Amino acid sequence: MSILDDLKATYPARYYASMDKPCAWYDMWSCASMDGLPAASALFAMTAEQWAAKGGNSGTKSMAVINDQLVDYAPPTVPVPLKTQATTAQAWIQQQANLASAMGEVFTADMKAYVLAVNAIASGADTTSTALPAQPASVMVSSAATATG
Repeated sequence: MSILDDLKATYPARYYASMDKPCAWYDMWSCASMDGLPAASALFAMTAEQWAAKGGNSGTKSMAVINDQLVDYAPPTVPVPLKTQATTAQAWIQQQANLASAMGEVFTADMKAYVLAVNAIASGADTTSTALPAQPASVMVSSAATATG
């Protein structure tokens, strides 16, 4: 018996997907040996149509076996911790402060409140907020406007 005959006897479906998320692909009948291959019982047998739909031998479509169905797979979104979001917002605040200084302008009351809220979250002083406050629509007041009142 040849290796191909052994592969066909062990892997009758030819094409398989692993149960990982995303899954790995196997064209079992193209293997040179069975060394290191997972058992057929640990894999999802694919039809030739499913194999072609994922892109054939060169396809890298991200898919997974969910509820005994081969479906497109999108990895779960990793939530960014609020403290990290606040630290990122501080970089934007610093840019705005630099612009205000360069232009001889000052922050609006809304911007000052935003800065205080973001700094409290970033420093850990605010432990109750669950989201950053919205960036204020108006960031700066010109020095001419503050001088004339």
